[in-house]
Amino acid sequence: MKRPRRSAAISLFVALAVASAFVIAMAGCSGHNDEASTPASKAPDASQAKDDNLKTLNVGSDLYPPFVYTDEYGDIVGLDVEILTEALARIGYKPKYQLIDWEKKKELLASGELDCVMGSFSMTGRENEYRWAGPYLASRQVVAVDPQSDIYTLADLEDKIVAVQSTTKPEGILLNRTNENVPQIKELYSFSDGSYLNPALVEGLVDAVAAHESSFLTYEKDYGVTYRILDEPLLKVGLGTAFDINDTRGIDVKLTHAYQEMLADGTMERLVSKYFDDPSPFLNMEGLS
Repeated sequence: MKRPRRSAAISLFVALAVASAFVIAMAGCSGHNDEASTPASKAPDASQAKDDNLKTLNVGSDLYPPFVYTDEYGDIVGLDVEILTEALARIGYKPKYQLIDWEKKKELLASGELDCVMGSFSMTGRENEYRWAGPYLASRQVVAVDPQSDIYTLADLEDKIVAVQSTTKPEGILLNRTNENVPQIKELYSFSDGSYLNPALVEGLVDAVAAHESSFLTYEKDYGVTYRILDEPLLKVGLGTAFDINDTRGIDVKLTHAYQEMLADGTMERLVSKYFDDPSPFLNMEGLS
């Protein structure tokens, strides 16, 4: 059975329709969470004194809201920042975040410039490339459709047109059919910019869109759109914090225990609830690939 054809370039008509249908400035990421946006300089004096007693770990990430983004003060904030700050404090550390070229993360870890990297980073398929702390949350790649669509399962995608962002996991899954529950689709549109997915769906240019579940939930919250996300994921993985493979300090082990404590005592649920209305998909660790 032939593989679906990827449309590397959409016709000028389609591109113009997408561009005109929904133009949104994605720079407004600071609106994800007012609490998360409070600069460190405004923290209570007692907390600052306690913070000064913690050892610093240099943490690298790229921007991936709401997990990691910059607020109106230019501070690096987000769900992963809050999770790591809490977990490290439990083992005597504090994070110092810096934005990096994500492609150079392994090199920066090996050189010692970074102690670890984090930012919605999937452990799956990379288990032997790093020393991992985690998983601390579950992450799903999913398919979303219009609420009135007759697509309810992955099987219903047969002979349908689906859009993805290029070079993402959903693109690889749909092109190569690495998920046995994915049928033969009619065509796959691969956009270089993920912001084109929603207008393509709204305008009826595609039957479904596929991406990281958090991106759909964030889009719904920020822009008032509504998706129906299929219950069956394309892929479900665990998110972790990566250390250099030769790092023998044991921080990864301690951090893993801190994450487990946070999952057990409700801290993780409280933090995730600040960013997502329903935290349950992120806290369910069963069935991780």
